Amino acid sequence: MAKKNNFDLTCPCCSAVLKVDPESQAVISHVAPVKPKMFNDLDEAARAMKEQDNRRDSIFRQSVEAQKHAGDLLEKKFRKPCAKPKKLQIREDRSATSTWIEIHR
Repeated sequence: MAKKNNFDLTCPCCSAVLKVDPESQAVISHVAPVKPKMFNDLDEAARAMKEQDNRRDSIFRQSVEAQKHAGDLLEKKFRKPCAKPKKLQIREDRSATSTWIEIHR
């Protein structure tokens, strides 16, 4: 009887290499994929963290500034329609019991 050779499979999820025995259908060995380093040294990682902190603080400051002026903007939007005087004309509908109000600008 001829001996079957082991074969290698690559995991589609993590790209690890698995060595499988065809007779027992078991994984004999596992080689994890090599992950690239995110940073070359600790100083570079510290710089990246500091830049990220500065960016986050800047976005937060912009958000706070926008909230400070949001009240003024809402007040302005509220006052704009109220600036023009309106004429109210009330007429009663004799056939119904309700009163109609018409607004003329």
